[in-house]
Amino acid sequence: MIAHHVLFWLKADTTEDQKNAFRKGLQTLEKIEVVTSFHVGVPAPIERSVVDTTYTFSLVLSFEDLAGHDIYQGHSIHVAFLDEFRSLFEKVIIYDSI
Repeated sequence: MIAHHVLFWLKADTTEDQKNAFRKGLQTLEKIEVVTSFHVGVPAPIERSVVDTTYTFSLVLSFEDLAGHDIYQGHSIHVAFLDEFRSLFEKVIIYDSI
């Protein structure tokens, strides 16, 4: 299994409508056939020094294997998401684990 965790920091001037559209865009990624689990979230209200709550959205996906991950990266739905929303990103960090 490959776990793919993406943290998005959207630009400070991103509107609520843009954030809603972004979230809907993230949800389209669940339709990609190689995605075996899917979660979109926002920071939980947990105040601990080791918890980072500065990001705007979190996306956690899993794939059966590296081949699934690679299919996802080039999938037309994923590419369309990036093309539409990349301009809103201030920062993105990805953690992949096996």
